[in-house]
Amino acid sequence: MSSDISIIAWARSPVAPVGGALASLSAHELAAPVLQALLAQSGLPAPAVDAVVVGNALGAGGNPARMLALAAGLPDDCAALSLDTQCCSGLDAVATAAGLLRSGQAELVIAGGVEAWSRAPIRQTRPLSSQELPQSYERPPFAPDPARDPDMLQSAADHALRHGHTRAAQERYALLSHARALAAQAGLSREIVAMAGLDHDPYPRALKAERAARMPAVAQARIEAAHPANIGDMAAHALSALTVSAKADGAALILLATPGACERWGLQPRARWLASTSVGVAPETPLVAAIAATRKLLLRGAEALQKNELRAQELAALELHDAFAVQGLSFCAALGLKPEQINTEGGGLARGHPIGASGAIALVRCLARLEADARPDALGLACIAGAGGIGAATLVQWLSTTRPPN
Repeated sequence: MSSDISIIAWARSPVAPVGGALASLSAHELAAPVLQALLAQSGLPAPAVDAVVVGNALGAGGNPARMLALAAGLPDDCAALSLDTQCCSGLDAVATAAGLLRSGQAELVIAGGVEAWSRAPIRQTRPLSSQELPQSYERPPFAPDPARDPDMLQSAADHALRHGHTRAAQERYALLSHARALAAQAGLSREIVAMAGLDHDPYPRALKAERAARMPAVAQARIEAAHPANIGDMAAHALSALTVSAKADGAALILLATPGACERWGLQPRARWLASTSVGVAPETPLVAAIAATRKLLLRGAEALQKNELRAQELAALELHDAFAVQGLSFCAALGLKPEQINTEGGGLARGHPIGASGAIALVRCLARLEADARPDALGLACIAGAGGIGAATLVQWLSTTRPPN
């Protein structure tokens, strides 16, 4: 049952733009201090951890979870699983960890995501013959048919025009995210593990609407995406740099346990995992996958809570990793929310986007918001969309105001 899975501790690194303070750290170097912080918070010895499950999108193979487990000092016999579902990797890792616990394969699992984008390998395709040269590429295909695999920026710009989300509305959404992140910065120290001389998210900026309006457009909808009546408004619905989440480095991890493990190690559950979802939508419109994942998760959450219905408005914390401002606007419109009701301390637009870690960072933010609210049984949801038309979401419930040992 979902109530059998307790959340004991959580932590994350700062999120820093590519080339910034965390640029010299590899994935396991980013995540190892975070894992060690979870052990310190919970008072657990390293051999108590049965498995590490880590999402990573840009590592180009290998097993980042195994590298992390060994770098953090876990014993050689600790299981280590790595997942790549691009942006959804961090939340899918948590869902996989819950599956290990529910199936009896493990009793204590650390799960989340890490992305060292600054250290990501340079990608090339292998030549088919000796006469050809390797071809470098920035992104792999996310759908087998190129016609169904648009550039993410282009897809977001087309969506903005089709659904009437103007550049001005996108900028208002992004400015709110930055303002909230700046206002919350001093209170994030409990969740952030300082490293490389950095103890906060450095990207949020104090910006005025006038400056935002002068920023150059980075993507504009294609003519074929427009209805004849609004072709002239294409520039008015463009995306600017402010309305797109910045490339970033970061890591986030969560410690999950069974009742037996809590009893054996004297652990105090602080929250419980209720349900997770992983869904697919049309690959042409990947940013709406978070909507589909959330809708499905609300149904599963109602079932877990033995309720007839669970609505987004009932959630005490709702964290969407908003890679695009237009995504946040569409998410709110679809679920009957106002932008002020999600990401109350700033979202991915204000922090940056360490791809494989972003979903797990949203979940850490969700748990931190529930802790600050301190209402027993309050519900929180973290969700994200990924390239190729996939989405993931996780629902958690706060149990106690008890703080873990330092």
